[in-house]
Amino acid sequence: MAVIVSDTTPLNYLVLIEAVEILPRLYGRVLIPPAVREELNQPNTPEQVRAWLARPPRWLELVNPTLALDPALSHLDLGEVQAIALALEHRADLLLLDERDGTIAARERGLAVTGTLGVLDQAAARGWVDLPTMFARLERTTFRSPIRLMATLLEQDARRKKK
Repeated sequence: MAVIVSDTTPLNYLVLIEAVEILPRLYGRVLIPPAVREELNQPNTPEQVRAWLARPPRWLELVNPTLALDPALSHLDLGEVQAIALALEHRADLLLLDERDGTIAARERGLAVTGTLGVLDQAAARGWVDLPTMFARLERTTFRSPIRLMATLLEQDARRKKK
């Protein structure tokens, strides 16, 4: 079974757009470190996300990283640092991470990374979600992504649908 580790942002936005259940369909289980759980449970986190976390699904597994945290990652937030450490420790097949600096750091360490948009694109390719609908839902949140990337994914999705 594939090992998947997630940072905070993909979980947060997938819950907000009511698409988080595509994660177990795509990947089985998803590991998160304690800092991600804490970030998802902050008072400023949307109530919908905190309510979801209060009754976590079986496929979401809290795992403490045991590797020492890399001081070279001190410019990242603790959730990102712990997620990268956990992914390295468990030789993750994929790290779910949206933030640019964290993605660069993870890839420099040999990790495969995708973000919220990549997860949605994978689900759309399987016919599980409608990508334009998911992107429209994201636009009603605080999610920020390069417009060009979203446009490219929508174009690819439209071509897939024509086949």
